Amino acid sequence: MSTEQNWTDICHLNDLVDNSGVCALVKEQQVAIFKVLEKGQAHFYAISNWDPIGKANVLYRGLIGSVAGKTVIISPLYKQRYCLTSGECLDDEARKVSVYDVRVEGDKVQLAVA
Repeated sequence: MSTEQNWTDICHLNDLVDNSGVCALVKEQQVAIFKVLEKGQAHFYAISNWDPIGKANVLYRGLIGSVAGKTVIISPLYKQRYCLTSGECLDDEARKVSVYDVRVEGDKVQLAVA
């Protein structure tokens, strides 16, 4: 079994706005990609755009925050908080969103795809 990931270009780095998200369609799945400034350094996160409680593709439009040292996205619908590194819902242990590996290569934002 290979552990090598396939990376695909999603957008240009300058397409992302600090402390905000964008949505991309990857293999027919909507993925929310975030550029978050933490202590002056940019960090990139990618999660499923599907809000499992609101039942809509809206997470890229959520508010970015921090709870107990975790960077979260707050759903714009019912305000559940999802950890951007693990996908766990901090307000409902039974809920979780998918998390994707994301990186920046040169001026391209790339996502790991299966």
